[in-house]
Amino acid sequence: MTARIEENLEDISFGLYKPHFNFQTSADYKAGLDALRNGEREVVHAGRAAVCPKTWTVGGSKSEGARMVKLYEKVLLRAFNGECEAALANVSWNNVTKMEERIRKSFEAVNKLGVVVEVSITKEFLKLKLDEIRMAHEYEEKRHEEREEQRRIREQNREDEKARREIEEAQEEAEAEEARFQRALEKAREEAAKATGAQLQKLTEQISSFESKLDEARQRKEKAKSRAELGLKSGVVYVISNIGSFGEGVYKIGMTRRYEPEERIAELSGASVPFPYDVHAMLWSDNAPELENALHQLFEERRLNLVNPRREFYRDVELAEVEEFVKSKGLSAQFIKLPEAREYRQTIARREQRVARPKEPDKFAQNLFGTAATHR
Repeated sequence: MTARIEENLEDISFGLYKPHFNFQTSADYKAGLDALRNGEREVVHAGRAAVCPKTWTVGGSKSEGARMVKLYEKVLLRAFNGECEAALANVSWNNVTKMEERIRKSFEAVNKLGVVVEVSITKEFLKLKLDEIRMAHEYEEKRHEEREEQRRIREQNREDEKARREIEEAQEEAEAEEARFQRALEKAREEAAKATGAQLQKLTEQISSFESKLDEARQRKEKAKSRAELGLKSGVVYVISNIGSFGEGVYKIGMTRRYEPEERIAELSGASVPFPYDVHAMLWSDNAPELENALHQLFEERRLNLVNPRREFYRDVELAEVEEFVKSKGLSAQFIKLPEAREYRQTIARREQRVARPKEPDKFAQNLFGTAATHR
């Protein structure tokens, strides 16, 4: 297993693979592969996969000579096809260029076997085999991309459903509170109309409290109603960091449509990272996807992951840049420059204490040897 891993790591040194085809979907690649393999069979049947420019005779017979040549061609093609199939079975994202080289070397080695009778695999057939391994690789890469996109869509749908439920629940809860405080207020007013003295004073204070709570409930209801009317474009773009996990100057810029965006941050701070995230800004927008995309474009050259754009981490970013951009869009938000990073800082402090603390002698061993010395 270790040797296989080391071999794969070595394969990476062959450099980046440059796509040779431009199909849009995995189904297109699959159709292209089928067409390419049909083309290979046609070349073989047409006698263009292996050739012999010389006419041979065996025992004075040209037909026997032709049969010998066909036999050699068949043997060479079988050997070459076997090597190509082995390369095709083992091709992966990090060794495709090495597998191309393996096919070329197999082409040269097999043709050396036919030098004596001047039988050789054609470059036309070699090109078809190279195209096959390239297309097979790109087919698997496209399938991977499509699976990742499907996963992202499923995750986004789950997030949207959570956001929708949260908004509905918030609206229902606010409406229930509004009705409850409205009833309590009406009852207090009725009682106050008949009360006097200290009882009136007490009811007056209750009325004031109920009016305040009723106003808060109505505000929450209007907020939830507004979110529901705005639809799934409204949300929060967050800027968070995790210096314990990724170091300083690395930020995640993402978006959530959740009614309580803090819950999304708490989910991101789960078991997949050693320390919780710190929030630097929460940017409310009627069109959160557009704002998020604009920020991503701003820091495109500073992406941490250059392969997967859905990994929304950026390095060497200054919060002042984000703040300046947000202000240019007419938005205002409070930015927290210094991350609290409580658990991380506490961990550093404890680690420093451990290093600074002198190592205590082994009391058990000390007592044991001390007792032994006394017996002597």
